[in-house]
This record gives sequence, structure tokens and C-alpha cells, in this order.
Amino acid sequence: MPRVWEIPVHDSTRVRDARVAAERAAAPAGLDEPRTAAAALVATELATNLLKHAGGGRILVDVVDPPTPSGGAARLVQIAAIDHGPGIADVAAAVRDGFSTTRSLGAGLGTCRRIADDFGLHSAPGRGTVALARVGARPTEAVPFAAVRAGGVNVPFAGADHSGDAWAWARSGDRLTLMLADGLGHGPDAARASTAAVEALHRAAHLPPAEALVHLDTALRGTRGAAVAVAQVETRAGLLRFAGVGNIGARLRDGDRWRSLLSRPGIVGVHRHATLREDRMPWAADRLLILHSDGLPSRWTPPADAELLAADPAVVAAVTLRDASSSARPVRDDTAVAVLAPTPAEVP
Repeated sequence: MPRVWEIPVHDSTRVRDARVAAERAAAPAGLDEPRTAAAALVATELATNLLKHAGGGRILVDVVDPPTPSGGAARLVQIAAIDHGPGIADVAAAVRDGFSTTRSLGAGLGTCRRIADDFGLHSAPGRGTVALARVGARPTEAVPFAAVRAGGVNVPFAGADHSGDAWAWARSGDRLTLMLADGLGHGPDAARASTAAVEALHRAAHLPPAEALVHLDTALRGTRGAAVAVAQVETRAGLLRFAGVGNIGARLRDGDRWRSLLSRPGIVGVHRHATLREDRMPWAADRLLILHSDGLPSRWTPPADAELLAADPAVVAAVTLRDASSSARPVRDDTAVAVLAPTPAEVP
């Protein structure tokens, strides 16, 4: 079962915890010593920035696949810093090495962007900032271009070591498939169910979503089961397929409006609906798909910022998580958000 780290950062003692989490995530990601040090530095800088500029926030550390499937690329350590602070007035200036709004060295965000494999930043005045970096072993070959990217964030319930939610995506020919699974309940048994779903997805990536769910149902027998949603883009046909079982939420941005995609009742691996509906709709450069587990409130407002179409999909997921969070509504379960998005080149 993969480990997920959430570190609340409200005083300087937690900066070390963020660094240690990044170091521990480096081993399953296959990072060597220099890249492990890079991941630790990124976590340290992002956690320090939360204290200096936002009055605190949280760091999420996870081991993820690259945002574009490349057929065997190494996994990466993903470090996300999320806050509800005042925001950054000049994002472009903030990511330059040496920039500072204080008397500190000011190399934080610029350093992160320079040493990370991927770096994304989104900030809105009065709503807060999301900074996200991924660090992995340097690839020896160029990553093939794809018209679709995926990313996500995962938050374990109550600071647990493992999340019962999991997301993953896989490629088979021109089919790019994103899955989000929510193991029943939370804790290690829920994590085993969602991990089994991830492993099964990679064997079923050639199947359309409804057929993939039948395959996953067999793979999850013997676990406590999971709610699962599967979305698949056929890039040559410009087609999006979607099917789901259980309470995974799905919102699709179609131009300037959002629509909900509905799943069937049931639990994959325990009680799957007898007939599975598969929705089909066009996929184009103005589409954006957000999947989420029930750790997110059922009523939440999708992001209205058009710039997010060009953002890293994991940044979109983190912004969605941040804006749907509320201290008035305590989280009662693991929470995962996964996003399927066009590449920047596909955005008009």
C-alpha cells in the first residue's frame, strides 16, 4: 500500500517534518541521493514559504506517475503546498530566483522551479496559493507528447499513514484512462481495496470504462470493495467515455459551463450494478474533468478561473481541494481529487 503524507505547517517545527516526508517518499520513487536531496530541499522551501507568507498551511507528499504517460517512466515525489493566505500579487516575479517580499534570501519558489522536474503555481488574491513540484530520477529519454494530462492529490483521513483513496492513469494506444477509487471506509483495509483497483487498471487500460469496471470487480473480490469511476479519452476520435459505480463525484467543464457525470449505485468487488451505463461525449481543448471521492463536500463550486485550463492538472486538483475545504465542515473520510486536462498546447 502506498504511503501518503499530510503535514500541517503552523510553526517552524513542522518544516523538518515536511523534509523528512519527502526523503521517505524518495525510496519508493526510486530517487538516488542527489534527487532525494532535491526533493527534501523543495519540501523545506515550500513549508518555509507557508509560514513566512501565508501564516501556515499544509504540505501533501505523495508518490505519483508522470502527468503524461510515457510507458515506463519512473515515478515522482509530488510535493504540494496549500494555503488560504493572502495570495501572491505577482506570480511571475515570485518564481524568479532571488525574489523576496521579506528580508530573507528569497530563493524559495525560484529554487523549487529550477530543481524540480515539474513545477506549478496558482494564486488568487484573498483565497490563497497552491505551489506544487514533482521530483524524480532524471529520464534518459524524452517524454512522448500527449494531448491529455492527468494529476491529482490525496489526503489521508486524520493524519493516517495510508489513504483509502487512490487515483491512477494508464495508456493503451491512443486510449488514456483515469481512475479514482475510494475503498470502503478508511484505514489499511480501505487502502488495500483501492490499491488493488490501481493494479487492476493497468491490466485493463485497453478496455472501455464499463468493461474495465467489470475487470476491476473481479480483481477486488476478497477486499472490502470500493467506489470507482473510470474516464477514458480516445485522442484520435476526440471522445470521452465515463462510467462509475458508487459515490465518486465527477464534473466536466464544457466550454463555460460544468455538468455532472453520474455513477451507478453499488460497490465494486462487493455489489456491482447489473448494468453499467457508459456516457460518451466529445473531448476538446476546452474540456476539464474533475473526479473526487466523498471526502470532498457534495456541494462545491468548480473553479471559475479560465487560466486553470492551462495549469498542471495536479494544481487544479489542489485548488479544488483548497476551495472546497471549510473548517465549518470537518472532513470525515480520506479525500482524493483527480483531474484530466488538455495539454497547454491544446489550449486556445
